[in-house]
Amino acid sequence: MAKKTTQYACQSCGAVYPKWAGKCEACGSWNTIQEEAIQSATMPKNTTGGVGGHRIEFVSLDGVSANTLRLKSGISELDRVCGGGLVAGSVILIGGDPGIGKSTLLLQASSALSQAKTPSGKPVRCIYISGEESVDQVRLRASRLGLNHANVELASAQNVRDIVASLDVSENIPDVVVIDSIQTMFVDTLDASPGTVSQVKASGFELISLAKKRGFALFLVGHVTKDGSLAGPRVLEHAVDAVLYFEGDRGHHFRILRSVKNRFGATDEIGVFEMNEQGLAEVPNPSALFLAQRCGNVSGNCVFAGIEGSRPLLVEIQVLIAENPGGNPRRQVVGWDNNRLNMLLAVLETRCGIRGFSMKDVYLNVAGGMRLTEPAVDLAVAASLLSACTGIPVPADAVIFGEVGLSGEVRGVPQPDLRLKEATKMGFKRVLMPPHRNINKKSVNLTDNAIKEVEVGNLKTLASIFGINNK
Repeated sequence: MAKKTTQYACQSCGAVYPKWAGKCEACGSWNTIQEEAIQSATMPKNTTGGVGGHRIEFVSLDGVSANTLRLKSGISELDRVCGGGLVAGSVILIGGDPGIGKSTLLLQASSALSQAKTPSGKPVRCIYISGEESVDQVRLRASRLGLNHANVELASAQNVRDIVASLDVSENIPDVVVIDSIQTMFVDTLDASPGTVSQVKASGFELISLAKKRGFALFLVGHVTKDGSLAGPRVLEHAVDAVLYFEGDRGHHFRILRSVKNRFGATDEIGVFEMNEQGLAEVPNPSALFLAQRCGNVSGNCVFAGIEGSRPLLVEIQVLIAENPGGNPRRQVVGWDNNRLNMLLAVLETRCGIRGFSMKDVYLNVAGGMRLTEPAVDLAVAASLLSACTGIPVPADAVIFGEVGLSGEVRGVPQPDLRLKEATKMGFKRVLMPPHRNINKKSVNLTDNAIKEVEVGNLKTLASIFGINNK
């Protein structure tokens, strides 16, 4: 007999407590611990007193497996982030802020997939199940996007038992299933409301098990908390094959699909989309988009050559330094790490003798709303800071990349050849970069004179290159 018990679980991180508490010690959230009903089943015992079960079969590691063919979605940016296409039986969790375009992206992907063929030559069967909208509402959005004639099967359901019964068939098995969203699904055997930790965990594992059993690709839409992380238990992120975040600023028209976990491809891969009246459009050349409104010969601005996944990307770094008569300087950062900026300011003052930052406001912005995380942006930020401090513009035909250490040295970064190729393609004539030993230019079809390389060993060298005197 199943024994009914209760527990207290945090709705943000899934931590379990024996009693209620106002603050979750695991994630630090307040008033997120709620009482939930759970069922603990007793496993049957065999005749010898042990736990009963079936023997599992073990195979060797060097066995022969069938080649995994990927299903192309027809949206190249989505295929890039997924590792080249959808793998049969894979489960992809997509999270993002409300209204960022998750449902629009998956509806467009389902419509594109419905027009494709499987590796065996059959039409792809796509099913879109919404727990947040009715069928009429989904149809209205599809009509607005011009997708109302796509061969996508729609349903509005929240009961996981009904969904599993509809999908667990032996004939005409679906190829792609979209669940929008996992927080609206519920298992009727649990006495808990949809969206709670126990419901999200149970619903997720039921759907994941079915996808592995029947071999269809499953998309799960996940809500995010106020700090931007996926809501619900972290065990769900461990269970899926890929975790994608749909990022973007409402004030900008582009969106970024970023892979933070992928068992079938590279992590930190990004796909860039542009939001317009027809939905999400692919951006094949993101560097041109981010630099489209760039103003040259402006102090405090420079171009950074970065790498996102396997894609080189050029973005503009903007720095503004303003007087602060109040004596309490501000540090405002958009698109970068605020702690990294404070560290870089300390290195410039201590190692280079640059005075003037401690009593002034410093504002840093990554133009276009892009979020940068790699350390290679340090040198570009340092150049923007020195330029803003002295009023001397960074040369408009130069790109910059490199990591800065606490002693002021500039360290090498991965894949400099790809960064140089992207800078050359966008028309830049020189690059400020860390000292390097070997760059395989032939691998990216670069000639020796394609771009002038200026090696920067430390921040003092950077200041002297731009004619900035230490103050």
